[in-house]
Amino acid sequence: MLFKITLGLYFLATLAYLACLYKQKPIFTRIASALLAGGFLAHSLELLSQYLELGQAPVTNLPQSLSFFSWTLVAVYLLLQLRYQVIVLGSFLTPLALLSILIAAALPGSKEPLDPILRSYWFPIHITLAFLGDGFFGLAFCSGIMYLLQEHQVKGKRMGFFYHRLPSLRVLDEMNYRCLTLGFPLLTLGIISGSVWAQYAWGSYWDWDPKETWSLITWLVYAALLHGRLTFGWRGRRAAILSILGFSVLLFTFVGVNLLLKGAHNFV
Repeated sequence: MLFKITLGLYFLATLAYLACLYKQKPIFTRIASALLAGGFLAHSLELLSQYLELGQAPVTNLPQSLSFFSWTLVAVYLLLQLRYQVIVLGSFLTPLALLSILIAAALPGSKEPLDPILRSYWFPIHITLAFLGDGFFGLAFCSGIMYLLQEHQVKGKRMGFFYHRLPSLRVLDEMNYRCLTLGFPLLTLGIISGSVWAQYAWGSYWDWDPKETWSLITWLVYAALLHGRLTFGWRGRRAAILSILGFSVLLFTFVGVNLLLKGAHNFV
């Protein structure tokens, strides 16, 4: 029931945020924010109920992981909203969160217990850090899309649909950078905690499992992007494109590796 309520509220919130993008009226903003906050609360209760039922973090299969990913996207958006007050970001973020939870609902799942060898307090630490990092990278992806759309309007010297609806290029670039600086240390700590967990579970910190290898590739992509921003002044369009590329690599690491490559991490 809680999952169905969450799905319904996220769907209505997505429609409301798209209405905000189209009309930009305060009433739409209040409705969209209330619906998303209600959906997030229902989602949090649903995840808590699963945790109490399973006795472990509910991220042991792909549907559960996609649902948790949707939760982290909404969580970091609500957090960032306190800083930037960019309601229109929700118009790009909520469809992504809704798509993730819709796929989770469509996929067959099981509530099989986690392999006893993998039971450890490092499991929820690793999962939470990694997914929160993914959530911030998801926002960086959305801000990168918004940047490219706004830049197209500005360079074309025409006031099209997005010109008055999106923030300035400076604000979008700042949001992109802020999300990267928050997501990268979380991803780093997620990988480190995962290595410690691997040592506890399998007796080795790193085995070049497909998930481990692609996690390292994802880390290197974002490390290169941040290094380029800090050292060579990569900003604006280049940073936006690389944020989109980085998130594409992250999605392959998260979903593609599970579906296409076999390894010890296929339980999540």
